[in-house]
Amino acid sequence: MNGRVDIFGWRRLKGKGTGGLRSHKLFWIEETSVGGKKMGSAGELRKISGPVVIAEKMLGAKMYDVVKVGGQQLIGEIIKLDGELATIQVYEDTSGLRPGEKVINTELPLSVELGPGLLESIYDGIQRPLGEILKKTGSFIGRGVTANALDRKKKWAFTPAAKRGDHVKGGDIIGEVQETEIILHRIMVPHGVKGEIMEIKKGSFTVEDVVAVVKDGSQKHEITLMQKWEVRKPRPYAEKMAPATPLVTGQRILDTFFPIAKGGVAAIPGPFGSGKTVAQQALAKYSDAQVIVYIGCGERGNEMTEVLTEFPELIDPKTKKPLMQRTVLIANTSNMPVAAREASVYTGITIAEYYRDMGYDVALMADSTSRWAEAMREISGRIEEMPGEEGYPAYLARRLAEFYERAGRIACIGKKERVGSVSVIGAVSPPGGDISEPVSQNTLRVTKVFWALDAKLAQRRHFPAINWLKSYSLYTDTLDATYVKSVSKEWSTNRQRAMALLQKEAELQEIVQLVGPDALPEKEQAVLDATRMIREDFLQQSAYSEVDAYTSLDKQVAMLKVILHFHDRALGAIEQGVQLKVITSLKARQDIARMKETPEKDFTRRGGEIMGMVDSQFNKIVGEARK
Repeated sequence: MNGRVDIFGWRRLKGKGTGGLRSHKLFWIEETSVGGKKMGSAGELRKISGPVVIAEKMLGAKMYDVVKVGGQQLIGEIIKLDGELATIQVYEDTSGLRPGEKVINTELPLSVELGPGLLESIYDGIQRPLGEILKKTGSFIGRGVTANALDRKKKWAFTPAAKRGDHVKGGDIIGEVQETEIILHRIMVPHGVKGEIMEIKKGSFTVEDVVAVVKDGSQKHEITLMQKWEVRKPRPYAEKMAPATPLVTGQRILDTFFPIAKGGVAAIPGPFGSGKTVAQQALAKYSDAQVIVYIGCGERGNEMTEVLTEFPELIDPKTKKPLMQRTVLIANTSNMPVAAREASVYTGITIAEYYRDMGYDVALMADSTSRWAEAMREISGRIEEMPGEEGYPAYLARRLAEFYERAGRIACIGKKERVGSVSVIGAVSPPGGDISEPVSQNTLRVTKVFWALDAKLAQRRHFPAINWLKSYSLYTDTLDATYVKSVSKEWSTNRQRAMALLQKEAELQEIVQLVGPDALPEKEQAVLDATRMIREDFLQQSAYSEVDAYTSLDKQVAMLKVILHFHDRALGAIEQGVQLKVITSLKARQDIARMKETPEKDFTRRGGEIMGMVDSQFNKIVGEARK
């Protein structure tokens, strides 16, 4: 299996900046082969410290090379080099490893397989399909088990979109595969490949079959349905565009008050039990992104079990097809090795960028980045790096920024003009709900939307438990023009009025706590009544109601218009001498409370009826007050 090769005289070990030689000294390296196929150089384990191991005799290794550790060939990645010593983070349980065991360097970076078959799949953090692992090892993931991310046997119907003689380059679409009923998978020329198409086929092929041959001078490139990409390397694009198109979520508090743009980034910090996971699942189901990538990064096993069992049963409200037909799930629970948490985040964003390059709008949910940061802290401590604030590594802010900066709305590379986007929504789980801790603060520096979950609202059963006074969106001004043009001219005005009322309520609550609401003038009591309607009848939304779980933009603007109109008529009636208790007892008040349960198809008619009822009932009580 193993043989030694004298480097000096038989072959030279190439290295950057050394004229092709890493050293002028004579030395040996181990080479490993399986079935005659060279796998890479081999070193030996020197030290094991949990998920971090140190290997010696690793001359020629590069940063982020993937290695196979020990007799079980556990997958790991080089994260530090010091001479011939390599520090490796292992993505699997390291119990049972012993110093002296072999460490095989594949000399390849951590990469993912990209091609038909990604959708409807459930992977672990390093893109091993959990369904295949279940067949091999049962309910628990065996150590060292490997499985191809994409099915090598399944055949896909490939339809060419280019012809022989066409000149192509990386990013050009050469054909299509119907991956699911609702997503057309566009086969692109891998980046770095260019030339003239010498051959292109039509028919059914596996992901490894050659479907086209591109000639560049004397060099020929064989193109298959599958390509690979390094997870830490962002995929290129032609141009990054301004995020000026709203990502419609169907959640009233988000779309109306704190919107996110396609290609935007949002953070959802919140304590335990405040509804982060439910909020992200609602966004995955109802947002108008075409492809969903959901990363369960370090969350509790029971939560991920719910996700993995519920998602396959969810029906896409837009297509009435299973939601999984446009979803990729990546599961990395808290009891899995911590190193794999970092890999899961990069795996997910790379898959998202791949579908973005086809021209799709992709929404990526990362739940939660705090667990990823905790994994970084543990690995950093084990390799004895200088700790930063609260023990997190000094590069925490840079890693978070690099991740969120891979979001964006872009013009794709390729002849056929297309625009794609990746919107990243990251949940943050600060200890005790304290968002002054480093992960939350560094996340807020790079994200433009802050949806602040509030434990007190969750305790009052107000969901989504997003605090309207602490949250913000920096996309509001940019998106207002789109909303005003495409939805309603009153969109911006009504939102500002409603927010002003909610802020006024917060000021009045200080007085109410001291002297009670009855001490307030009736006009200010009317403000409290209006804000109660905004909170309970507009902002509060049930994720488990078939009707209320999703609200279109047209219905949102109509609902808020009715509430504000009621408030305006209430203020006018009070000036005419009508008592507030008479106003709050109006039947229209109850009809407003039931607006959220009115189906979309009936709301245009019903909204007009309620508006008419408000006017007629106020006209009646004002007329009676004048007598």
